[in-house]
Amino acid sequence: MSAPSRFHFTGICGTAMGAVAAAMKQRGFTVTGSDSNIYPPMSDFLRGQGIPIAEGYLAENIPADTEVVIIGNAISRGNPEAEATLDRKLFYQSLPELMKEFFLRGKRNFVVAGTHGKTTTSAMLAWLLRHAGRDPGFMIGGLPKNLGCGACFTDSEFTVLEGDEYDTAFFDKRSKFLHYLPECVVINNIEFDHADIYASIDEIKLTFRRLLNIVPRKGMALINGDDSNCLEVAVKAPCPVTTVGFGDSCAFRIEDVRYETARSSFTLCGEAYSLCMAGEFNVRNAAMAAAAALFAGLTAAEIRAGLESFDGVARRQELRGEVRGIKVIDDFAHHPTAIRLAVQSLRQRYPESRLWILFEPRSNTIRRAVFQKPLAEALVLADFVVIAAIPDLHKIPENDRLDPAQLAEDIGNLGGKATYLPDFDHLLAHVLGHVSPGDVIAVLSNGGFGGIHQKLLVALA
Repeated sequence: MSAPSRFHFTGICGTAMGAVAAAMKQRGFTVTGSDSNIYPPMSDFLRGQGIPIAEGYLAENIPADTEVVIIGNAISRGNPEAEATLDRKLFYQSLPELMKEFFLRGKRNFVVAGTHGKTTTSAMLAWLLRHAGRDPGFMIGGLPKNLGCGACFTDSEFTVLEGDEYDTAFFDKRSKFLHYLPECVVINNIEFDHADIYASIDEIKLTFRRLLNIVPRKGMALINGDDSNCLEVAVKAPCPVTTVGFGDSCAFRIEDVRYETARSSFTLCGEAYSLCMAGEFNVRNAAMAAAAALFAGLTAAEIRAGLESFDGVARRQELRGEVRGIKVIDDFAHHPTAIRLAVQSLRQRYPESRLWILFEPRSNTIRRAVFQKPLAEALVLADFVVIAAIPDLHKIPENDRLDPAQLAEDIGNLGGKATYLPDFDHLLAHVLGHVSPGDVIAVLSNGGFGGIHQKLLVALA
């Protein structure tokens, strides 16, 4: 039987799906695709590659001569193309399965995992390798400013992948990162998350154990030596394990840390590094990236130059604009720990400013009651908190929903100032009516939040 040559991507406009589809087209395969959300820049990029895209999901979108259907993670049973694929008995795969066979086998794959920081750490590592002339392939769940895109595949021996513990597809409930053939795994931290698919922290630990179980004996696991869950997961790992962190017992100790307004510096294994990012969390990310780069064979000098020139990732404490001395910052944080770390970092970066947090509880986990108390404890660290309505609340069981009004009250009981405003226009008016020159407004959401960043800047002007 000849190898397949005609592929259809259902859900093609996702960052990873689009990048892989384009890479397949560049390798000479016939590629088609469809999506319900078709808009630039991905739509322009794919059409520029000569890939026809159908808008919406219809059975007839899958060409009659298609040999393989790649079904995206967002596609579920009931989708017309998923149903047509099953009815026609077509061969189908998830995106991670396709990547494994066509882009990862035989490569030195560096998989960056963990509950927090994996986007920034994987972007740092990919940039360190590129800046040092190694031209890595990469797939990152964000937009690294130095790299210009979230995913690309090269002929280099190196590939850097942000390793997501979320499930692979409706037909494969294993974590995506279990398909990535890792030579080196980075685990930044492990906390409870993704409450829509994991019932407990123990289930999350199990999938991380499975990840370490597929690292070869000549590979490496770099884990946070200050995180008890990481240490527990690494017990009896069949691969070499190196701990990275601040603690005395860490093999790679982070020492001599200095924080400035918009810069951090530290030493690791006796070598000094600095980066144009503030906060302890970014120092941890940089130390993990540096440790992985050392394992890849980079010199300390190459790592130093790469970190110094790293520009960050879009939507990670990204300054969107400043009007009348009021700064508007976009941040992706949507987990209590990430929110707490974001607030601490902003405090270090803007120590003289009043800090506003505009919070949209949007992710599958954060909309649930499990984080009611930790959210209040994280958000109270800001001067003013404004909580928006919870999108698609009907999708969460009534007895499992976060109570945003109660969250505002809980923050007040802890000594903070919080307001719940479910109406977007009232929320915008409230902020505009109370901000003062010198304030910092940080918008925390893993979605678009109604374009509030630009609306604030326009209204302030």
